[in-house]
Amino acid sequence: MNKKYDLVILGSGPAGITAGIYAMRAQLKTLLLEKNYITGGQMLNTYEVDNYPGMPLISGSDLSEAFEEHAKRLGLAIQQGEVSNIIHEGHSFHIQTEQDSYVADSVIIATGTRHRLLDVPGEKNLAGMGVSYCATCDGAFFKDKTVAVAGGGDTAVEDALFLSRICKKVYLIHRRDQLRAAKILQDRLAKQENVEILWNCEINEIVGEQQVSGVEIFHNKEGNYTGLDVDGVFVAIGSLPNSHGLGHIADTDSNGYFIAGEDCKTSTPGIFTAGDIRAKALRQIVTAVADGANAATSAFRYLVDLHKNCQ
Repeated sequence: MNKKYDLVILGSGPAGITAGIYAMRAQLKTLLLEKNYITGGQMLNTYEVDNYPGMPLISGSDLSEAFEEHAKRLGLAIQQGEVSNIIHEGHSFHIQTEQDSYVADSVIIATGTRHRLLDVPGEKNLAGMGVSYCATCDGAFFKDKTVAVAGGGDTAVEDALFLSRICKKVYLIHRRDQLRAAKILQDRLAKQENVEILWNCEINEIVGEQQVSGVEIFHNKEGNYTGLDVDGVFVAIGSLPNSHGLGHIADTDSNGYFIAGEDCKTSTPGIFTAGDIRAKALRQIVTAVADGANAATSAFRYLVDLHKNCQ
């Protein structure tokens, strides 16, 4: 039998958890579904969060744990399950997972993003054998070794800073001649003597048999190739939206992010979106939290009007 809820939230990152907190405070019958066995989303992959107000230098895992404890204290039900489809029937949404199905009058999609791949030879074959997408998860395996970080944004620089504490040498490989990361991060990076930035360079191939042994680099200004010996490669070149299988339920942009304003309302009444999956300029924990609050508030108002009109 389908289980009926006022609101089902998809995803347990900062947007989803915050939406759950606001929904419980509004006394909505709410369920949060998370595809993994632990809550937190990409916040878990952040070693040190230095831009969340009032909590400087807190770890991503500690912040995630605090979020979850707050939500559970209010009685939020959290279940493991990956959504495979949402079917819109009348004023209801039928949410299907491999294990179960649910019915809700409203849905908040807060499924976040996933790592973008380099899509070069050797990347997939050596994933988990020197190729990583999470410096805080795997950095300890490269103690006193030489690694490369691909990217030039906040995540790439944060990864390079984190790895500089562990590794003998860190190469930051960036395809442009200047970084996109926040100035404060760039200033910190400049102070790390064991970090070297390779400008106007792209990883063309990751080399190794059973383990990464190096990379082939394309110098896009000179047009030539060189080899670089490294023990690991950390890819930090951006993210892709986790909207696969859900894009039919509301309008998305050309990249697959759900289109919604600050009220988090999508093109489909009753469907809301929050966090990194929403089309917007800035994707940070603090903006995800704001989205979660707005999405739950909009959902509450939608449900009030829905029940009023159905009487």
